[in-house]
Amino acid sequence: MTDEVREAIAGELRLMDPGVRASRPLARQLLDPEFVEVGASGRRWTYDEMLAALPELDGAEEGRPRHEPADFTGVLLAPGLVHLTYETTLDGNRARRSSLWRRQGAATTWRMYYHQATPVPPADG
Repeated sequence: MTDEVREAIAGELRLMDPGVRASRPLARQLLDPEFVEVGASGRRWTYDEMLAALPELDGAEEGRPRHEPADFTGVLLAPGLVHLTYETTLDGNRARRSSLWRRQGAATTWRMYYHQATPVPPADG
């Protein structure tokens, strides 16, 4: 596993932290200004929509159920671009996830550029 992949996984895990999810300034540091998500519901989210909604979404409250990630894999697609895949469980519901993380120019931080979540049917063990 490369350093770039490890850094992208660390960013992904920070975005699952309730303290980060509840804080627009902290989440802003991890989302690329051109961010887009296709959620498990099929809804398309933009950067501004996600920053506005993130504090209210699942996993944002301390002491409440959190996204439990598993089976991270990642690959450096090109300099400054990492693709991650993994699964999460929240309240017994599983989702397969895919994220693109990018670092541009002189930036030292990786930011999530794209994310997609696909629900896993209960029968798909």
